[in-house]
Amino acid sequence: MAIGFKVKKTERILFCASKWWGDPDFPEHMEYPTVKVKDEEGETIDYPLTFICQINCEDIAKYDTEGKLPHEGMLYFFGAIDEFLGYETYTQNGPGEWPKGQFVVKYAKAINFETFQSCILVDDEDQSLTEPEMEMEFFECEDDCACSRLLGVPADQEKYPDHISLIRLADNDEIELRFGNPGSLDTLMKASDLKFMNWKKTLTILSHN
Repeated sequence: MAIGFKVKKTERILFCASKWWGDPDFPEHMEYPTVKVKDEEGETIDYPLTFICQINCEDIAKYDTEGKLPHEGMLYFFGAIDEFLGYETYTQNGPGEWPKGQFVVKYAKAINFETFQSCILVDDEDQSLTEPEMEMEFFECEDDCACSRLLGVPADQEKYPDHISLIRLADNDEIELRFGNPGSLDTLMKASDLKFMNWKKTLTILSHN
């Protein structure tokens, strides 16, 4: 079985909790992921990826009956998805496999409320660049569910038969995230890489369903 998730607005403080948007809560020395792009003047710059969500692994442990994911610590997901939120961006990724570095997974083995800090991105006027954080709710779902989910099968099982869908992001009109008509963004890992938590060994595919 896969683990589906939904997001909703909340007034709760989600520091070190599972959350969508907002600012990631990092352990000391963890760096915010960036991708190299060309700016308007043709200069190469480090462009921050969009923080998508962080998942407190204790929240998903009861749904992960096969133990494919860690059951403690924090998983983080970042991607070059600004254009699918309607923003202007230096990154442009179309359907098919995305270049390496356009989607990044990070993991902290343990969560420490005393040492973790929120990594807040601001503009030149010290205004936050992130969307308001939202609460995540998890539930059990089928492996091929069309919802946003963790685990399950890739959209194209024939092409990626030895891969697991680590996270699938589906179109969501409520938060104005649209990958197509309809579409989805699937980040895959081979079962062996997932077993040993080789988070750099991912493959991200944009599909128009």
